Amino acid sequence: MTEAEDKVTEEELEPEEALAQDAAVEAPEPEPEAAPEEPDWKDLAHRYAAEADNVRKQAAQRVQKATRDGMKRLASELLPALDDFERALAHAESEEGDEEHTLTRGIRLVQEQMLAALKRAGIEQYSPSGERFDPHLHEAVATTPVEGAESGTVVEVYQAGYKLGEDVLRPAKVVVSA
Repeated sequence: MTEAEDKVTEEELEPEEALAQDAAVEAPEPEPEAAPEEPDWKDLAHRYAAEADNVRKQAAQRVQKATRDGMKRLASELLPALDDFERALAHAESEEGDEEHTLTRGIRLVQEQMLAALKRAGIEQYSPSGERFDPHLHEAVATTPVEGAESGTVVEVYQAGYKLGEDVLRPAKVVVSA
């Protein structure tokens, strides 16, 4: 190589070297890698405890709902039989042949035990005679004008209603004054 060629090469290299030197000055030196931060064990324990508590509460709510739904199904199956029982007893007691109604008295005791068992399970019978008509609690099967009764008042109950807590299992079938 000649001297002229060396000069050109050096001139060409100078800007590259200058850029390399500038980059070396601008780039920060790599810091040693920091150790991973230690997790907050207390916070994690609180979070997991809260999550476990929520799971327990949700499971308890599901069990309560399933129990309540089972009670509703059982009641819906038993209530028609209790209604038939009531009608049969009313008919037997209206017969004039048995003045003491000894058989019907015994059957009435069995009926009361069945109603008491339903009550212990949280299912209560209600008879809204004299109350104001409420379409959420009552089913109007007829209306009739009644002297002395305010319009919209239940004057006769054909069939008692049943509730499980605040839930209406079956509305009472009633006659309402017009």
